[in-house]
Amino acid sequence: MSDAAIHIKSLRVQYGRFTAVDNLDLEIRKGELFGLLGPNGAGKSTTIRVLIGQRRPTGGSVSVLGHDVVREWARIKPLFGYVPDRENHFEEFTGNRNLEFFAELYGVPRLRVRECLEMVELEEAGNTLVRGYSLGMRRKLLLARALLHNPRVLYLDEPTANLDVHSAEVVHRILRERVSQGATVVLTTHDMDEVEKICDRVGIVCKGKLVALDSPLALKQRHTERQTDVILATGERRTFDMDRDADRQALADLVRAGATASLQTREFDFHATFLKLTGQAFE
Repeated sequence: MSDAAIHIKSLRVQYGRFTAVDNLDLEIRKGELFGLLGPNGAGKSTTIRVLIGQRRPTGGSVSVLGHDVVREWARIKPLFGYVPDRENHFEEFTGNRNLEFFAELYGVPRLRVRECLEMVELEEAGNTLVRGYSLGMRRKLLLARALLHNPRVLYLDEPTANLDVHSAEVVHRILRERVSQGATVVLTTHDMDEVEKICDRVGIVCKGKLVALDSPLALKQRHTERQTDVILATGERRTFDMDRDADRQALADLVRAGATASLQTREFDFHATFLKLTGQAFE
């Protein structure tokens, strides 16, 4: 039996003559926290729209937990939760009533509403009208709503945007707990620290194609240039590329000769990795 929760095969999505997703192949495993990254216009948001049923593929196939997103959509819809990048709450309702409305649609007991509010630390604001919520509270209410029916797959678009450090940590903890319970979590984010901190694997897309796929650490180690900055005893500054035999030997000779005043290795930088793979800064 396949351990893939999401199977994307030769996915192509076009908007007129523009190809947003270009023959994308990707498998996301069950029980995995997966980060989908890419510069603006790379195709990551379009891929998510296909997964949540907002966009039909132009070509290729996509299945979620063994069900085709086009032919078996009715079977997929109850299996996932979605946290969009833009809120769509009922402003005139309280946080509690917002969740009760969706709990009724999902057919889950009202007790679950209380549980989800507590999970995102909004229980004390449950009886407050959403129009009085801060941006961060609104983001957390979106997550609570997505968790109401205990979905086996969770999609999140910028889940910690507008959150303070503590609230972001709460969201990270919830996502890791979901994964530990066997759920699959897919998120897009512009926070590189978040990617390194919580993602099991990362897929980087550029111009509709997958350009890299691995753990955050493996991607950094493979693609970031390894360099050492040295200040010589004479005051001269030099940089040595640790991937070049000649540079490693030259640096070793200087150290043995006592000719160095200081040296510092550059830390692996995910931003540099992203820039190298896509040609664009991570904004």
